[in-house]
Amino acid sequence: LSSVLASTNSTLLKLDLGENKVSDIGAEQFAKALKTNNSLEWLELDNNKISDIGAERFAEALKTNSTLEILGLGENKISDIGAERFAEALKTNNTLRVLDLSENQIAD
Repeated sequence: LSSVLASTNSTLLKLDLGENKVSDIGAEQFAKALKTNNSLEWLELDNNKISDIGAERFAEALKTNSTLEILGLGENKISDIGAERFAEALKTNNTLRVLDLSENQIAD
């Protein structure tokens, strides 16, 4: 699936893989695909097993991705460290409109 996302000819606009036990390994593959994908606008990965490691990979991908508008990572295992990585990435990304990190392990 991540290889389809990595394709520059992909027409997929939305992908919802919520509640699919996606781990950091899967997150890394999706993040890698986002670096070259030029069509996906919405990626939903809520209620999975993604930690700060996966969050860091997604944050790196957001620095170069120019199509993703919504990234749903609610109900995972992301802490303040992962949130900080996203904050850094969003300094250069001007496409993402919604980043859902609700119900993670992020302090108030």
